[in-house]
This record gives sequence, C-alpha cells and structure tokens, in this order.
Amino acid sequence: MIGRLSGQLVYRATDHVMIDVQGVGYLVYCAERTLAGLPAPGEMVSLYTDMLVREDLLQLFGFRTLAEKEWYRLLCTVQGVGAKAALAILSALGPDGTGRAITLGDANAVRQAQGVGPKLAQRIVMELKDKAANVLAMSTPIAAAPAMARPVPRGAAPPVELIEAPEPLPEPVADNRQADAISALVNLGYSMTEAATAVARAAQDAPEADTAQLIRAGLKSLMPNG
Repeated sequence: MIGRLSGQLVYRATDHVMIDVQGVGYLVYCAERTLAGLPAPGEMVSLYTDMLVREDLLQLFGFRTLAEKEWYRLLCTVQGVGAKAALAILSALGPDGTGRAITLGDANAVRQAQGVGPKLAQRIVMELKDKAANVLAMSTPIAAAPAMARPVPRGAAPPVELIEAPEPLPEPVADNRQADAISALVNLGYSMTEAATAVARAAQDAPEADTAQLIRAGLKSLMPNG
C-alpha cells in the first residue's frame, strides 16, 4: 500500500497529476480543491495517498492533509459513495466544510457535490455524524521530502558532495483553529462530539474567527442558556 508520495510534479490535468518519484511517474487523482492548491509543474510536491485496488484497476488518490484523506476514506464506507462521489464532495466543500456539514447534519450542503442526490446526502450525514468529531480534531500537515544522495557505484569510495537538495516542499497551510478549539473544549470537560458540534457551528457562523473566538462561541452555545 502506498501511503504517501513525494517527488516532482510533472503535469496537472483536470482530475489528476503525475508525480515523478525517482524516475517513476505516478498518476494521482485528486479533488479540485487539492489540485488548485498544488505548485506549478516542475516543482516538488508531496501528497498523502490512498490506493483503490480492483481486479481490473489500480488507482491512486491524493490528499494534502490526513484529515482530507480520512474524510475520503469515511465517505467511501457509505453505501452508494464511490471514489468519484467522495472526491466530488471534497471538491465542493473541502475537508473542513465536509466536517462541518456532517457534524451539523447539513445534508443540503452535502448535496452541493455533483452527482449527490438528497437521499444519498442524508445517508452520508446520518452514517458519519458520530465519526465527524475525531476527524475535525485532526490537523497534521505533510512533511517535506528528504534530500536524495547521489548513488555510489559498487567498489567506489563514497563521494564527499551530495546532489544539491531541492527546495523544501511547501507545506499545506493547515487550519489548526478548529482542532485547537475542539481540544480546548474537550479539556474543559465536554465530550468530543459536543465540542466538535459547537466549534463547527461557530466556524460556520464566523469563518474568519480565530481560535480564541471559536472557543468563546463554542462555550456560549454549550452553556445551558446558550
């Protein structure tokens, strides 16, 4: 199983990219939002990946963050949701938007994805709502790829110099605000589900709110008279 790829972006198509990893080109399918956030061809890139294995098909799907990958995996566990529909949802909402919609039971938001009807959207919300809190609390950016040393011919002394290291890979800008706010509310004694729901609602009402503002808004909604 291939869990991550780091290499040079060769080209970008409408629904996939090719990444050259030490001379091997990998085709990786991605959500539209993920594609839009990747660097230009010729630059270094790193993606978490998930592999679809069938008798007549092998496909790699790429994600900028572990949270995005986990939402893809969870969406694919819902009956009627395949890889195409899961990517469509992530393209329409992004991982944070997907988490908020499912946490708040907002099936109408899920319906924004191409090919997702009302019944399927409702099923997604119902089946994944209890699992949303843990994913919302995830916020792990991908690390940069290590520099590669020049190969040494057999019997030869190792060279002193290494190939010039590539520029560090741009790390995705991970939005830690929601994860930090959820963690703070959990530390105050609220359950993960309560905290995630409160923070998701606060983030929906005030998308630009910082961590402290999300915590205050979450606390207010969790109070008996909130």
